Amino acid sequence: MHDPTLPHGAAGSGERRGPGSGARPDPRDRAQLVAHPVSGRRVLALFSPHRRAIAGVLVLIVSTSALGLVAPFLVKEIVDVAIPEQDVRLLLVLVGLMVGAAVLTAVLGVLQTWISTTVGQRIMHRLRTDLFTSLQSQPLAFFTRTRSGEVQSRLTHDVSGLQGVVTSTATSLAGNVATVVGTLVAMVFLSPVLALLSLVVIPPAVVVTRSVARLRRDATERRQRALAGLHAQVEESLSVGGARLSKTLGAGERLARRFSDHSAGLLELEVAAQIAGRWRTATMGIVFAVVPAALYLVAGLPVTGAGISIGTLVAFTALQAGIFRPVMGLLSVGVQVTASMALFSRIFEYLDLPVEVAEPDPAAARHLDPATARGELRLEGVGYRHPGADRDALTDVDLVVPAGSTVALVGSTGSGKSTLASLLTRLDDPTRGRVLLDGTDLRQLPSAERAAVVGVVSQETYLLHDTIRENLRLARPDATDEQLEQAARDAQIHDHVRSLPDGYDTVVGARGHRFSGGEQQRLALARTLLRDPQVLVLDEATSALDTRTEAAVQAALGRVGRGRTVVSIAHRLSTVRDADLVVVLDEGAVVEQGTHDDLLRCGGRYAALVAAGGVGPAAEGAPVALAA
Repeated sequence: MHDPTLPHGAAGSGERRGPGSGARPDPRDRAQLVAHPVSGRRVLALFSPHRRAIAGVLVLIVSTSALGLVAPFLVKEIVDVAIPEQDVRLLLVLVGLMVGAAVLTAVLGVLQTWISTTVGQRIMHRLRTDLFTSLQSQPLAFFTRTRSGEVQSRLTHDVSGLQGVVTSTATSLAGNVATVVGTLVAMVFLSPVLALLSLVVIPPAVVVTRSVARLRRDATERRQRALAGLHAQVEESLSVGGARLSKTLGAGERLARRFSDHSAGLLELEVAAQIAGRWRTATMGIVFAVVPAALYLVAGLPVTGAGISIGTLVAFTALQAGIFRPVMGLLSVGVQVTASMALFSRIFEYLDLPVEVAEPDPAAARHLDPATARGELRLEGVGYRHPGADRDALTDVDLVVPAGSTVALVGSTGSGKSTLASLLTRLDDPTRGRVLLDGTDLRQLPSAERAAVVGVVSQETYLLHDTIRENLRLARPDATDEQLEQAARDAQIHDHVRSLPDGYDTVVGARGHRFSGGEQQRLALARTLLRDPQVLVLDEATSALDTRTEAAVQAALGRVGRGRTVVSIAHRLSTVRDADLVVVLDEGAVVEQGTHDDLLRCGGRYAALVAAGGVGPAAEGAPVALAA
């Protein structure tokens, strides 16, 4: 099956075509439906809560189509009776009915659009919310292997595309069916002879028109591909990096030649596309001229025109002119349905992703009061393997972190430190074993309660494009200004914030770019502290900072860590030396644990790391991004 976490066709580019945009189904839509089939029952289930509204729309569609058939019959009476007999009263009535039918048709059309759009928006709201909630429950691994554009495309473009399914595809299909059936009945009622002629003439006209339209579409697609290639070359060659490369390699002449070749090819395709478009317009003009001409010919011949009045001919010509486009629309119904089902498939594909880190079943959930939590952590036989990996990242880890203690995790790159930290915060669940918080398996704790007890300061800061105040309140929406400022004081960022012209109402900018790395880190720390968690997990929280900034952050961490359980991944010797317990990891296993002094005296793995600079001053320049 298609991996939903990998790019699919042009997904994520925002350039997906709408339903029914071509004469043949898009191969990408077919491939999507093969990879992730969609049952009609599941789609209909989305519409079932809106049965009455949909029934109302169908009634309006049939009524509108019926009103559209009234005008030709009124014209027939005007031409055959009212005008020849100079019956002014009848003429006024018929003209009034024509205007009234037009006004009523317009009003019903607005009402139909309002109801169908409301239904579509409600279905979109449900799908958008369900999809967002489902994606939030996915593990971090999903987001690391999935392009953000792909996720955004499904959440915005694909869901928004369903509005067209409801307000355009479904309603146009119903409208076309009603119009074609009603028109055919009216045509037979007016003149069986002319109706038979239409049934003979219209099919070839439709076939010719579709063939020319297909040629134009193919020519246009070739032109679009060539134009995209030309744009890509312009972007590559005339950017700063491209210009530098061209000049240093002396490739200017070759690039100019290549650009000229692309431009020449585009010239030919542009001409072909324009000619194809002109042929389509010409074909449509011929069709709309030939069909009524044939009707006039048949009506005018003595053999076939007997009994056909002028009014009948005028009314029939009006009906015939209105049937061509609905017939073309019905012939494209397969493309419309395929494109629409592909949209549902792409959305359902993400909704059907398994939830690897699920909320506990309410009946089996256990609860932990953050106010009374002690903060003891225990790992029992914990093993973890990343999805798709051929070996374990952690193997048989047994560890006890007493409440209120400070534990430092050390080890070389890839030893499993960050993986262990992710299990403590339940960003992932262990493949084997259990992670306990105050004796309760994290898998049994509701995420809100676990997050209230366990706070995280990780390698990457992430600040919303909002004010400092709102960024901090993200952790605790009901926090008072006093509590917010106290958290900032604990993180040693309050004085800096107060010095800003807008203080806590300062907008941090996209991803906090208005602040330095150390300032971002302290803001993130303040946000975590605002929740007042009993357990702090510090995942290399200062390794990206310069020595002076790091000292400020470390001082803040040292102050707020008192009385809390602190699990720290750190390279600084000062941090490790002051820990109550040092745990040494190597290739996913705990190989040593003890105090700093005890482990040095043992002369084992930890002593080797210190000697090699893996822990201590030699590691202080390690370039790692910091965040919380």
